[in-house]
Amino acid sequence: MDVLVMVGQLVMSLSILIVLHEMGHFVLAKLFKTRVEKFYLFFDPWFELFKFKKGETEYGIGWLPLGGYVKISGMIDESFDKEQMKQPPQPWEFRSKPAWQRLLIMLGGVTVNFILGFFIYSMVLWTWGQEYLPTANATYGIQVDSLGRELGLRNGDKVLQVGSKRLEKLNPSALRTEIIINDARTIEVERNGEKQTLPVSDEMAKALSSYQNKNFNLYQARVPFVVGGFPKNSPAEKAGIQKEDKIIALNGQPTPFFDVFYDKVKSDPKRNEEVLVTIARRDTLRKASDTLDFKVVTTKEGKIGAGPFAPNYFFKMGREDYTLVEALPAGVKKGTNFLSNQIKAFGQIFKGKIKASDSLGSFISIGSMFGNTWQWERFWLMTAFLSLILAFINLLPIPALDGGHVLFLLFEVVSGKKPSDKFLEYATMAGFAVLIALMVYALGLDISRLF
Repeated sequence: MDVLVMVGQLVMSLSILIVLHEMGHFVLAKLFKTRVEKFYLFFDPWFELFKFKKGETEYGIGWLPLGGYVKISGMIDESFDKEQMKQPPQPWEFRSKPAWQRLLIMLGGVTVNFILGFFIYSMVLWTWGQEYLPTANATYGIQVDSLGRELGLRNGDKVLQVGSKRLEKLNPSALRTEIIINDARTIEVERNGEKQTLPVSDEMAKALSSYQNKNFNLYQARVPFVVGGFPKNSPAEKAGIQKEDKIIALNGQPTPFFDVFYDKVKSDPKRNEEVLVTIARRDTLRKASDTLDFKVVTTKEGKIGAGPFAPNYFFKMGREDYTLVEALPAGVKKGTNFLSNQIKAFGQIFKGKIKASDSLGSFISIGSMFGNTWQWERFWLMTAFLSLILAFINLLPIPALDGGHVLFLLFEVVSGKKPSDKFLEYATMAGFAVLIALMVYALGLDISRLF
């Protein structure tokens, strides 16, 4: 069921993006009176799942969900229709149109994806706003994972700055981005009431960008272990521990914070054994807390089966709400910041600071980013992200992508010389072969990562 939810979100998101991308080409082609023979969601080699014809255009759904296409008469594209190209050019064909019209037709798809990405970001901000934890409000500092420890961070630190960027919000993603993309090489923290500057090596920056470390959060807000919920068949719940009980000791050893409890369990797991859990339970009538001991038989993993409340239970959260007028420029800014980071990331790849293979992924990687529960805010954020990625990648000057066609058209506009149809055909075939090889390689990487 989890896989089906991820696949369902991925297919729905890609379907929206592909149809609107191809619609960008379609509308401009029609505007310039260029014949469009086919408009397909997904590819249809050998057969299609559904089709109908209206006017001169056949609309349909293919069976191979690797993209979609519009087949424009008189254009060298992935259909490789050589017979049509052997005939004399017709007035309604792409190749008969002025270079500036052909250029606009080719830019139609990416233009729609850019606008769509900005628009979705704006609507998400307008609908949900943004909730965040101000760094100053995280009074207990941070709880660090193993990669965060390698970075030099410690439980209880307050992360103040990375490079020249002040971190007013508790946001480990921003810290990671500054190190990987903007070459920040220092982190300023407050530790035990004193400010310290931690150096970040180039090797550590590479480790942060590697695929195997992408799921590490580095850190999160440090919180007391106030029980916020139980999984199914929880030993702690069966023993009598209740929601909002504060766990203060394990086997007589104090656990003032959740990370202290977690580290004790991890360092010395008691599997299927009885442990003594001490809690403080609030008595609302007496406005006091009672200290109680519970004997809990742990799971085979050594866990008691309880989790803490999220940070918003303990701390005052910050919130940014947007009117529609405010959300539109904020969405554009969010999208342009994302695109700026993508361009910088490409630069880091060319410099050898980020491994290209760590940035590659197939539909498996993309699908996993949607999560195994359907949350509309996350779905639309992912769709905006993919829309901008689709636009960015399509603008790369690779034959068979829109960017390849744009490159040749710009050459024609500047030089006044049109590349031959034969050259365009061979270039498109070569570009298509490169794209297929990259897709196969990315799929292979994802399969190897699974194992």
